[in-house]
Amino acid sequence: MTDTQQIAAEATQFMPQRRSVLGRAVRMRETGLILVILLLFVVMTFASPYFLTWENMRAMTMAFAVEGIVVVGMTILLISGGIDLSVGSVVALAMVIAGALFLQGMDPWLASAIAIVASAAVGAAMGFCVTKIGLHHFIVSLAFMVMARGVCLLFTQGRPLGLYTLPPEFKFIGQGSVGVIPFVIVFFVIFVVISDFLLRRSTAFRKIFYTGSNEKAAAYSGIRTKRVIFFTTVLCSTLCGVAGIIYMARFGSAQPTFGIGMELNVIAAAVIGGASLSGGQGTIFGAILGAVLLSVVSSSLALLNVSVYWQDIIRGAILLAAVSFDYYLHKRRAM
Repeated sequence: MTDTQQIAAEATQFMPQRRSVLGRAVRMRETGLILVILLLFVVMTFASPYFLTWENMRAMTMAFAVEGIVVVGMTILLISGGIDLSVGSVVALAMVIAGALFLQGMDPWLASAIAIVASAAVGAAMGFCVTKIGLHHFIVSLAFMVMARGVCLLFTQGRPLGLYTLPPEFKFIGQGSVGVIPFVIVFFVIFVVISDFLLRRSTAFRKIFYTGSNEKAAAYSGIRTKRVIFFTTVLCSTLCGVAGIIYMARFGSAQPTFGIGMELNVIAAAVIGGASLSGGQGTIFGAILGAVLLSVVSSSLALLNVSVYWQDIIRGAILLAAVSFDYYLHKRRAM
């Protein structure tokens, strides 16, 4: 047996075992997050009479529902070993492209489809730089974050696009309700359930875990790792485009500065939920729990009249704690 064949055999045997161990750790993380969220709910119920009101619950859910679509894409990308700092800029880019085309007389659905394709093209360009040229995801996405934001400002001259004449059937995806439940939340729940099931059960998505755990070992075992990384990069940007269209329908405008700082919230939610910056670990459900936790914390701080500046510091501290915990776990497993 050659060295390559031996490595492939060891990798094939090792990956399911490692995934099982990480699976138990992630389930413990998810259980812990649920308990923390429930504890916050109990504390805030006594701390503020407005916390458990329907208006606050609706606002809090809407706050993370659309952003949660981006969280799903970021989580899958992190599992594959990548990262995307351009998500906020790509969300704004989709809004601006669709909004500008609509104002020029194009059907809003067609304009939205073109905007989503343009978002996917941004992901394809980043995927090409990473898989073909060999650049690091961090640097590539940082460059595209700046370029996409620049395109938004160039198209709009820095001014928001008012889209008050959007047809009611298009506005429904961002403003409509199914009974008393906003359509955005219904769509989000269905999307998360399907995404989480595929990531946990699909053989094709399992290759993402193997690639993120050990790209070289995955390649030796027959997985086309470059194709996996390219796919996850495009998927993340495409979901940013979808989120941008929903935001546009919700607010009835296209803001060129929208989404600044979104990448930090999205990465924080994914990491808090168990996704690792080292790749190979994470679940959609855990990442959404992370998004819920951040939303509950933000809502609680606002209701307690905590300064918005302190809110940023607290969110940053939560992200630092999550990343430190992730680093500690990986260092402990390596010992």
